[in-house]
Amino acid sequence: MSKHLILLGPPGGGKGTQAKKLQEDYGLVQLSTGDMLRAAVASGSEIGKKAKAVMEAGQLVSDDIVIGIIDERIKQPDAKKGFILDGFPRTVAQAEALDKMLTARGLKIDAAIEIRVPDSMIVERITGRFTCGKCGAGYHDSFQRPKVDGTCDSCGGREFIRRADDNAATVQQRLDAYHAQTAPILPFYEKKGCLRLVDGTLPIDQVTGHLKNIVEGKAVS
Repeated sequence: MSKHLILLGPPGGGKGTQAKKLQEDYGLVQLSTGDMLRAAVASGSEIGKKAKAVMEAGQLVSDDIVIGIIDERIKQPDAKKGFILDGFPRTVAQAEALDKMLTARGLKIDAAIEIRVPDSMIVERITGRFTCGKCGAGYHDSFQRPKVDGTCDSCGGREFIRRADDNAATVQQRLDAYHAQTAPILPFYEKKGCLRLVDGTLPIDQVTGHLKNIVEGKAVS
C-alpha cells in the first residue's frame, strides 16, 4: 500500500537524513519543490514552460503551478509506492490546494510528520559544522571531531572550511522563518487527524524507528 507523507522540521533537524532512510526502506520518493521545479523546466512540459516564464520574469511561482508540478510528478512510475513531500506545503492555502488535488486523484496525506528539535540545539548543530577543504568529509566541533586534531581522517588534509552562513545569527533567522511558515499548517493537519510529532533530539536510529512506526501505522501521537 502506498504512503503519502509530509516531512516537516527545521533546517538542520535531520529531515534529509530521515527521508533518505524512508526512501531506501519503503521505496518512497522524496519530492523537493526546488528539484521538481528545475526538472519540470528542463522537461519542457506545459507546466514547466509556465514555471520558466514566471521565473525568468523574476517572480515567485504561484501555488497553482507548484501543485500542477507535484500532480505531474506523482504520476510517474517511481512514485507508485508513495512519496515524501519536503518543503511543501508552507501555508494553509497550499495545504488546502494540495488536499484538493490529491482528493481528485483518489489520494490523501497519510501523515504530516514534524521532526521537532529545539532552536538552541539546531544552532549548535549547524554552527559547529565544518568540512575538509580537500575531500569534503564532514565534521562537527561537538559531535564528530577528527581523530587527530587538525587532520582529516579520510585524506589527511589539513585545511578545513566553514560555510559563511553557518553562523548563529543567520541560523536563527532561518529558524524564525521556518516557525512563521510552519506554525499555521500544524493545526490544519491536526484537525485532519494526521499530524504526528517525533522527538528529533533522539539518536538518529531512534528517530528512524519512530518514523517507521508511523509509516507502518503502529504509532499514534
